[in-house]
Amino acid sequence: MRKSGGVLLVLLLTSVLASPSAFAQTVAPAPAPELTVEQQKTFLKTAKVIRNKTTNKGVTAPKRLTLTDGVVTHDAVFQPVDESKMVVSLGGNGRPSQTELNFVDSYRYNLAAYALSELLGLSHMMPVHVERRWNGQTGSISWFVETLMDESERLKKKVQPPNATEWNHQMYRMRVFSALVRDTDRNLTNVLITPEWKVMMIDFSRGFRLQPELMHQSDLAKMCKELWPKLQGLQRDEVKKAIGDWLTGSELEAMMKRRDLLVAHFEKLIGDKGEANVLY
Repeated sequence: MRKSGGVLLVLLLTSVLASPSAFAQTVAPAPAPELTVEQQKTFLKTAKVIRNKTTNKGVTAPKRLTLTDGVVTHDAVFQPVDESKMVVSLGGNGRPSQTELNFVDSYRYNLAAYALSELLGLSHMMPVHVERRWNGQTGSISWFVETLMDESERLKKKVQPPNATEWNHQMYRMRVFSALVRDTDRNLTNVLITPEWKVMMIDFSRGFRLQPELMHQSDLAKMCKELWPKLQGLQRDEVKKAIGDWLTGSELEAMMKRRDLLVAHFEKLIGDKGEANVLY
């Protein structure tokens, strides 16, 4: 009996080891660890680029890169655009033609927008961005975010958010931030929707204009309770420290003037309608 039992055990072990699927299951690597924001920043700055391709969205044709540090492999978006023109005619894609003076389209604004979002507690609504030099160019590189669709696709397909209230709150936060940075290209393809139905704002390369006026002021109807004191307390010196040289002095001053106008706008709304009808 002992002999036959030993033979049976050997046969069973041989069968398991000979099975490719069983062996694969026993040695399958653990999933890549989730990285903190600071770890994502380090990864984006230092990981090796192993693949790249040009994306098909946006006029600046950013690159989608695949990076690895030997443990984690993840995609990123690299945008090196940095151009300025005295006068440019803009339009197309259903938007009216218009002329813009002192036109700038720059990766620097992506970096400034992300740094500002961190100060305001809105960085969860943007992919992590850092500055990096790759392939002879300096640009912004951002953590690639998996998405269900962008806002343009959602509207075309008439897909309704699962939680309308939470969706509207996210949109209100985005509108406040867009007004603050005066993003002139906040089109629907720059609003991504994750599988969890979280709004992710991308591509601020045409933000931070010199005009101090608020854009689309009628859309600024609600204010997040957590964002409101951060907006009120935003100081020029802390912004300058966070953004470094990504904004010129004039661009920073214009943004701070818009901050003042935003605060005045919502103070009036709260005074007219009551705090309960404005803050959420």
